[in-house]
Amino acid sequence: MTGTATRFLYLARHGEASPDESELTNNGRRQAVLLGERLRDSPLSVVHHGPLPRARQTARSVCEQLDGVPSQETELAGDYIPYLPHREELPADSADAMLTHLSQFPAEERERGPEPAEAALARFAGPIDGDEPRHELVVTHNFLIGWLVRAALDAPKWRWMGLNHGNAALTVIRYAPGRPASVLFFNDMGHLPPELRWTGFPPDLHP
Repeated sequence: MTGTATRFLYLARHGEASPDESELTNNGRRQAVLLGERLRDSPLSVVHHGPLPRARQTARSVCEQLDGVPSQETELAGDYIPYLPHREELPADSADAMLTHLSQFPAEERERGPEPAEAALARFAGPIDGDEPRHELVVTHNFLIGWLVRAALDAPKWRWMGLNHGNAALTVIRYAPGRPASVLFFNDMGHLPPELRWTGFPPDLHP
């Protein structure tokens, strides 16, 4: 009888993108290669990636450093707003700033995100069917990484906001049967030289 086994979910934001987001910059391409080299000895079974060029190009460069690991494109790993909070859910001292920030996005973009966000949780989070552990990488965007991390921590749905992720940084979540999810590490940039770290982070949060 087949049981359930541990899933190790690796999350990486795409490399640095050009201003129009149509391609990776030279720095972004270097970041993607270095991320692939970091993962070369990991037992990955698949690389999922979003459909936008910056995620697709990052995943391609990562896979070129791996030994035959297949890649799969999915809308679930795309760039979308995963959850729209109501004012009463938010901390009183920051609600205005957070809602103002979200209002800058087009209404269609704000409204379409929650459905794929829930589907992404169902697809990527939790233990997997089978008897052997599985290691999967998702090359995606800042918002989805924040959404998956906040879910792993059982934090309120609005808390995806403020969980910033650097370009080509790495996060790993372990989903073991019968145990709470565990964030093994978050926003790890150890594979990047200093000049390639913290890109994609809000400037005021740079260390």
